[in-house]
Amino acid sequence: LLNKVASLLYRLALSRSHGIFFQNKDDLKVFTDAGILRPGAPVHITRGTGVDVESFSFSAPPTAPPIFLLVGRLLAAKGLREYAAAARLLKNRHPKARFQILGPPDDSPAGVPTDEVHGWEADGYIEYLGATSDVRPFVRDASVMVLPSYREGAPCSILEGLAMGRPAVVTDVPGCREVVIDGENGWMTPLGDVDALAAAMEKFIVEPGLVARQGTAGRAFVEDRFDARKVSLGLMTTMGL
Repeated sequence: LLNKVASLLYRLALSRSHGIFFQNKDDLKVFTDAGILRPGAPVHITRGTGVDVESFSFSAPPTAPPIFLLVGRLLAAKGLREYAAAARLLKNRHPKARFQILGPPDDSPAGVPTDEVHGWEADGYIEYLGATSDVRPFVRDASVMVLPSYREGAPCSILEGLAMGRPAVVTDVPGCREVVIDGENGWMTPLGDVDALAAAMEKFIVEPGLVARQGTAGRAFVEDRFDARKVSLGLMTTMGL
């Protein structure tokens, strides 16, 4: 019922729009298949809001020991539990590897309770870094970004990490597949597959040189496609500004 109401409201809201922007093609398909968009609707795909590549500057990633970082609110839909389960597996095989979570608590029903996160800490396989207004120092100290999300628009945390030269491990879901090219600037894994997630992360542990190679490719990828200046110029040009 909620989906039907939301679809109706979207249809009404967009019926007279002069331009409709989507951050990925998957969301456009959802709206099209649901009949929300009128025939001939002026649709445009934008690459998120882009990244300030000067502010999120490149730096050489640490590789020994490898540090994995998930940035996001403590939401189940960010894949926190899958990440924690993968960290547990890898910590047993590679005790020196580190697995961090950075982000504020979320008290909604969809949130992961902080007590649960602190339990992972107590068991010794997760480091919870709390919340911050500036992620850059934490990304700079990390080797690889991880986001086993259930769905994204255009994941800012991954784009910012790529801009700083950090490869990424993500799920093959809308939004994430827009920013990671499998085997080039990171790895994509099936949604909810803890073993596959752990295997992708382990590649960076057993082959440390992969961190720098894919990190460098990630920086070039963001500069080419997600530089905020290019994205903004494209938006303004599309809107005739």
